[in-house]
Amino acid sequence: MTTPDDTIIRTFMQNGRITNFPAKRSRRLVLLDYIAQRFEVGERYSEPEVNRRLRAVHDDYAALRRYLVDEGFLSRDQGEYWRSGGSVEV
Repeated sequence: MTTPDDTIIRTFMQNGRITNFPAKRSRRLVLLDYIAQRFEVGERYSEPEVNRRLRAVHDDYAALRRYLVDEGFLSRDQGEYWRSGGSVEV
């Protein structure tokens, strides 16, 4: 069964890449949560590794990284990033 979140992800992604960012914050949060799943809870990542993972889904990886940090999906300190939010698959 297709969920509303699945519909949002399909609307704003094609072939595993973001085609454009939703204007509505609620939709953008769904997309960011989906992207945050690329990072394991409890693992720390260097900025180049974060950039590499995000570049795979969007050319403007810096803006995407900023969205993830600003919305609390990723946290950062001294050049390291870690997943601090988003849903966790059971």
